[in-house]
Amino acid sequence: MYSRDPEKPNEQLQKDIQLLCDEYPRYNSFDPALFNQYNVKRGLRNSDGTGVLAGITQICNVHGYLLSEGEKMPIDGELIYRGININDLIAGCRAENRYIFEETAWLLLMGSLPNEKKLNQFLQILAASRELPDNFTEDIIMKVASPNIMNMLARSVLALYTYDFNPEDTSVENVIRQSIQLIARMPSIMVSAYQVKKRIYDGRSMYLHNPRPDYSTAQNILRLLRSDKQFTEEEARLLDLCLMLHSEHGGGNNSTFSVRVLTSSGTDTYSAIAAGIGSLKGPRHGGANCKVIEQLEYLKEGVSNWDDDQEIREFLRKIVNRQEGDGSGLIYGMGHAVYTKSDPRAIVLKANALHIAHGTDFEGEFRLLDAVERLAPDVLREKWGSSRPVSNNVDLYSGLVYRMLRIPDELHTPLFAIARTAGWCAHRLEEITTGNKIIRPAYKPISKPSSYIPLHERP
Repeated sequence: MYSRDPEKPNEQLQKDIQLLCDEYPRYNSFDPALFNQYNVKRGLRNSDGTGVLAGITQICNVHGYLLSEGEKMPIDGELIYRGININDLIAGCRAENRYIFEETAWLLLMGSLPNEKKLNQFLQILAASRELPDNFTEDIIMKVASPNIMNMLARSVLALYTYDFNPEDTSVENVIRQSIQLIARMPSIMVSAYQVKKRIYDGRSMYLHNPRPDYSTAQNILRLLRSDKQFTEEEARLLDLCLMLHSEHGGGNNSTFSVRVLTSSGTDTYSAIAAGIGSLKGPRHGGANCKVIEQLEYLKEGVSNWDDDQEIREFLRKIVNRQEGDGSGLIYGMGHAVYTKSDPRAIVLKANALHIAHGTDFEGEFRLLDAVERLAPDVLREKWGSSRPVSNNVDLYSGLVYRMLRIPDELHTPLFAIARTAGWCAHRLEEITTGNKIIRPAYKPISKPSSYIPLHERP
């Protein structure tokens, strides 16, 4: 009935599907007021914007406000890994001239800072685990390329199940092994998928390097990405910092909660982590860093004077009124579910972005983002008709930092996934050891009883 042309969608099939889709709105909509009527907490959020408590965790504390007599009191945001403020963790590692991501991964997984012997042993295990299984790149990545690296990450993680000698074992010992291997292998998967994507979809040359066992995760990412394998120590340290800042953000964020939901069902590690990747891809979550870069391009084109606050403010008003930007009405990089006055990750990244951008071609773009940070809160409050606090989030500056590191835009969200794998695995382990109950919220059914109608009597 339908012809098959691999080069383009079948037009008749598309038309017929559209006819079917036209039926959908007739039977699949309801009054949004029902959410309030039945006290449904949309997005698992309470009416004051706080998250519905779904569990207990020792891994991370995302602290963005105080509750006083039922009202939110804005405070400077804090991000605390296993009881240690990230600023103290950064300062400690820098004072001792160490890369920080690997130490953070140990901290998140195991619960305490490693001593020198344990850290060195952990680094050795990571180094030994970075190589992908034999023929994995050829069979899994090269033979079925994808234009989207996040989808390739998810598919590759699922494929690793086949190469695991004990994939279904959910004991703590086995999941720790799987977690370390995933943390080690994700950079190689990402870069290989990107190189193949360049060759297949962009018509550019690809080059596949091997990771070096004596390099950190950040160093290996830069080595694998660049044709000459060269990078500066400053670049590697900055990328290392980005990985550390993105490695964990509490059990309630969408991707981590996805990992915990799947873990609670008793499924395998690869299925659970692939779910986290699928969640993180979304533009309302990790994919927001790509949307910030897209938004920056709209600003660069639509604002003639990047130093004119009034012109920038007017353009932001057009964005929230869906007249500019991607039409969503969102100012990406602004606002957060928990942070009110500030996102501590954004403060760290902004300071480093300023240092790197100063005196370069990126300085103008940095000033433009700084203007968004300053002006967007008033524009948003004006649109909302409220005085609620709003601050920038980590995504506002992360994309610019990656650009300054010469990392392609399509790898910004995959880098987030590489870092967050450490946090996902830590939460999977915690769910296995402390959850002991499948996560199953309820939905209020509102459909009315109806009778079965024989086929020949239906309109």
